[in-house]
Formats: sequence, structure tokens, C-alpha cells
Amino acid sequence: MDLRLALGLTGAETIAFTGAGGKTSAMATLARELLPPVVMTTTTHLGKWQGGIAQQHIIITSPGALKKSDFLGSETILVTGPPGKDERWGSLNPESLEKLSLICRENEIPLLIEADGARQRPLKAPAGYEPAIPPWVDRVVVMAGLGGLKRRLNADTVHRPELFSQITGLRMGEEIKVEHVERVLRSTSGGLKGIPDGARRVLFLNQAEDLVRKAQGNRLANALEDVYQRVLIGLLAQPNADGPVFSAHSQTAGIILAAGGSERLGVPKQLLDWFGKPFIVQVAQTALTAGLFPVVVVTGAHQAEIETALADLPVRCVHNPDWASGQASSLKAGLKSLPDHCDCAMFLLSDQPQITSHLVRQLIERHHAVRAPITAPMIRERRGNPVLFASQTFGALREVSGDQGGRAIFNAFKVDYLPWIDVRALLDVDQESDLNNLIEQYFGEEAN
Repeated sequence: MDLRLALGLTGAETIAFTGAGGKTSAMATLARELLPPVVMTTTTHLGKWQGGIAQQHIIITSPGALKKSDFLGSETILVTGPPGKDERWGSLNPESLEKLSLICRENEIPLLIEADGARQRPLKAPAGYEPAIPPWVDRVVVMAGLGGLKRRLNADTVHRPELFSQITGLRMGEEIKVEHVERVLRSTSGGLKGIPDGARRVLFLNQAEDLVRKAQGNRLANALEDVYQRVLIGLLAQPNADGPVFSAHSQTAGIILAAGGSERLGVPKQLLDWFGKPFIVQVAQTALTAGLFPVVVVTGAHQAEIETALADLPVRCVHNPDWASGQASSLKAGLKSLPDHCDCAMFLLSDQPQITSHLVRQLIERHHAVRAPITAPMIRERRGNPVLFASQTFGALREVSGDQGGRAIFNAFKVDYLPWIDVRALLDVDQESDLNNLIEQYFGEEAN
């Protein structure tokens, strides 16, 4: 897939690129994919050869030299300061950078900023003054080159190897392994250093040139999904026919809707027994086992009992006092409790304990591959649950009312259906006959 799609961009943003292993290439690739005009700049330096990444190059010495009319054409534009003594293109002074940002925001022009230097090494650890990320950026893309793996820790492989050594405990000359790169990328003295609180965090693992590198990238992606909202694996130097990004992993939250009063059943269905544990515990364990994070349980009529049942699990319970108005209020309560930069949310129902972690993981993997706004299982030509919603749908979900739930927005977004054969995923429990049917179907299928 192309980089724009993998990043999930829906409008003009200010994006900073840090780290090592392909910052300039990533910035130039994204600029080509976006609708012009696109503006690029740096808060550090650019090599003379990098001046050719844009169709137009503007050299600025003062804020007064920046004119809105220069940026309203149909070109990619590089804006730098004059070259220094080392013949590298310099950065803008803070006043000029601020004005450039204002021009771009007012005119909805993407602004791409190279905010770090790495001397073309695949890996790095930042010095005390790095990276130079403006506090107002929307997104930070942290780059790391998989080509640095299995190589020795030295100045040829790592920019600032002594700092890399301090973070990892690796000695000079020793082999760099996946766990060392993970440690640097997870560290607030490494990959996370200087990222503003309000910015979305993206990790791009570049140089996935073969199956071994892709496997190493997948291992890192799985390990780092808790600190980066999105992890991309790709190859910028020689992209395949589908684009420079092979896969995009994103943080998926789990929202378990458990607020209902169970009027038709007569007892709290969230607490019905499922092989020795309450329904709600089984569903929560499924979400956790599948890797959903965070897991939020929306309570309502039976708040105290449900919270007691979940006391030993690492989930967050959110009470919806308006639960009787319909499922939409619980859906909104769950979304409101998520981190600001949560990339996806999967909604699970508390009366479906038979849903497996395998199905949940398959839906996540399907979303990573297709990147559709909505992903749901399709079973015998019927839509099943759970359903995954990407962040671009959250605004529409917040407008739903009554008892419609997420199905109210299916006509407004592209829905990708995962073919699934287990008909048990269609069953839920509203009354006693449903419970008997679920048990019969479960054991019947197991017996076959």
C-alpha cells in the first residue's frame, strides 16, 4: 500500500520525521503521493543532494521572505535556510518556521518536517538536543532501518553508537538484535524522545527487503503496538507494485458493551455461567488474549456486580448512567474513555461468550491488510460480531442515537467483510431460549 494510506491520512497534516533509516526517502515518498501543493522543510540540516527531493526549492533567511502566494501552486516545495559551512542546507529560524506552519494550516497544505539527523545510518540514538520536533505537529513518524539488525554496534551501523549502548546495555562490537532495537524505540531517551503529548506516534520499520527482515519487523511491531499508535513495515528503496508499505499494524482497543438490564431474560445475562465463569469475564479474557488494548467495559444496570466479577482483570470499567436510552449511549461512553490517539476500536457484546480470540485476531489482521474503515465477519451471508471501527468513523459513531449502535453508519463507510464459517458467532442471548440454543449449538458443533 502507499504511505498515505498506511498512515491513515484523511486531510492536510503537519508531520515530523525522526530516527534513522530513511527519513528523507519517506518524506519525499509521501510528498509524491499527496495532492499538491506539499511543503517540506527541516529543523536540522539537509545534505546538498537532498535539495532535489522537491520540484521547487525556496531558501529563506527571515519570516518576511515567506509569501503565501509561493505555496498555492501545484508543486512539491522544499523550504530551507541557506547552506552552512559544511555545505548542508540549513534549517529555518523559529520565527520563519512558525510562519510557514501558519501558512500551511490556513491553506490546508501538508507540511512535512525532517526533524532529526542520522548520517544515513540505519539506526540511531538521539543526543540531548535531538530530535528538534515543533510542539505543534500533528504526527511524528519515527524511522528505523531493519538493515541494522545482525550487524555490529559501531559508528558505521548506528549514529551515536555510545548513546545506543547506554540505552541497550550492548557493548561496542556486539551484534545488534531485535530486542536491542525494541529497547531503543520504546525508550523516552530513544525513539519516543521529544514527541509532543498531542501528536500521533507512528513507527516506520524500513528496509524489510526479504522474508527474514519482514519477520523481524513483525516481531517489533507486535512488541511496540502499546507505545505507537501505528507501526508500518516496508521498503522505500525498492517498493513493490503495491507500494512501499507491506503491512500496517495499529493499536486496537476493545469496548465491551455490558450495560443492558436483561429485562427479557430476567437475570443479568452478563453474569450467566459459561464453563465456570461469568459471561462478562469470558468476553473480557477473550479481548485481552487477542491483544486488544486498552479493554474497556461499559456498565449500566448491573454496575456493581459486573465490576466485582472483573476485579482481577486488567480492564477499565466505565459506567453509563444513560444506558436505558439505548446502545448508542454505551457506544459513546466507550469511545469517550479511549486514549485520544487510539487508532481502532472493536466492539464486543457481553452476551457472546462463544466469540474466540482467533476471530478477534483475524479481524485485526484483515484490517491491517485492507485498511477499510469498518471490518466485520460475514457468516452465511449474515453480518456477525464483533465489529472493528477505524478512527475515521468515530465522529459518525458519536452522532448515533437510540438503540441503533454501530450498524447505523454502515452505509456511510466502506465495510470489509471477513468470511467466517462458525455460525456460533451469530448467536447472542436475549432470553432463556437463546441461552439454551447457544449451549446446544456450542456442544453440537464441538461434538462434530
